[in-house]
Amino acid sequence: MRIATWNVNSVRTRIDRVTAFLQRHDVDVLALQETKCRDDQFPALPLHELGYETAHVGLDQWNGVALISRVGLDDVRTQFAPEQPLFGADAPVLEARSIGAVCGGVEVWSLYVPNGRELDHPHYHYKLAWLEQLRATAAQWLADDPGKQVALTGDWNIAPQDEDVWDMAAFEGSTHVSEPERAAFRSVLDAGFTDVVRPYTEGAYTYWDYQRLAFPKRMGMRIDFILASQALAARVNGAMIDREERKGKGASDHAPVIVDLD
Repeated sequence: MRIATWNVNSVRTRIDRVTAFLQRHDVDVLALQETKCRDDQFPALPLHELGYETAHVGLDQWNGVALISRVGLDDVRTQFAPEQPLFGADAPVLEARSIGAVCGGVEVWSLYVPNGRELDHPHYHYKLAWLEQLRATAAQWLADDPGKQVALTGDWNIAPQDEDVWDMAAFEGSTHVSEPERAAFRSVLDAGFTDVVRPYTEGAYTYWDYQRLAFPKRMGMRIDFILASQALAARVNGAMIDREERKGKGASDHAPVIVDLD
């Protein structure tokens, strides 16, 4: 079984790349982030023609997440927990940042973690609260069923180690590398999850900005991950980052991340 995750940065713009990627890598389950469309705009037909089921949640031209599977798509959920208040609002604000389903016996989640923007911005505190809610919910899943097979996939908007950015000096005082964000990422690992891609892809990045010729200059970041529960991690026998998908006209600024399971 092969699971992949990809911040596609507009699925309508890149649906041909998505279908080609699925076929080229023989992917069973693909989690997408930043689909940037409403549910009624999601281009499901080309995927259905290839034998995939789809589940998507998108509210407008921002955010949006999806699951694409040819091994089943059951028990679909669009929130792992109640919504968090956003920007200090009293009432929760719904954002299309998570979708989960059981695919071939594995509970797969497509997650688009809030960006954070700036260290003193309300969105940064929202990001930390969102991650804490994810940690608490995921920890409870494993407390209830230690043998549960769960994949937390997606764009985490965190570079958890210094080696995950091209130059730490360039990120001084910025989000994505701050200690509270990194601690939030570690807390998910401590809840019973493992980064199952890093052992196969040391030193590799998953994101390169469109500006400043970042890709050819190797000015990248590793911010896209697949974190697996202990029962699922035991099945992983390989992983890769498809850096080639970042090349060429019309590429997303993120590369897909892939894991193989026994």
